[in-house]
Amino acid sequence: KQNYPNPFNPITRISYDLPKSSRITIEIYNILGQKVRTLVDNCFQPKGTHEISWNALDDRGQMAASGVYIYTIKANDFISSKKMLLLR
Repeated sequence: KQNYPNPFNPITRISYDLPKSSRITIEIYNILGQKVRTLVDNCFQPKGTHEISWNALDDRGQMAASGVYIYTIKANDFISSKKMLLLR
């Protein structure tokens, strides 16, 4: 699933479906490939539909700059990456 809204300012929601219970990690990277934020860090989640919000803050609590970001969802041997656009 794609985040919504996209483009966003300042909050977007990331939805994802887990076909089975899994440990997941969700990270956000800038267009240079630098990690900006870890939203979920190797947490166990039950199967089903889940949603998490990103408020455009980085791991230091600073507001991220306008631009393209990529979020990755890792669960077991599955990885999904999608682009999103933060507009100020």
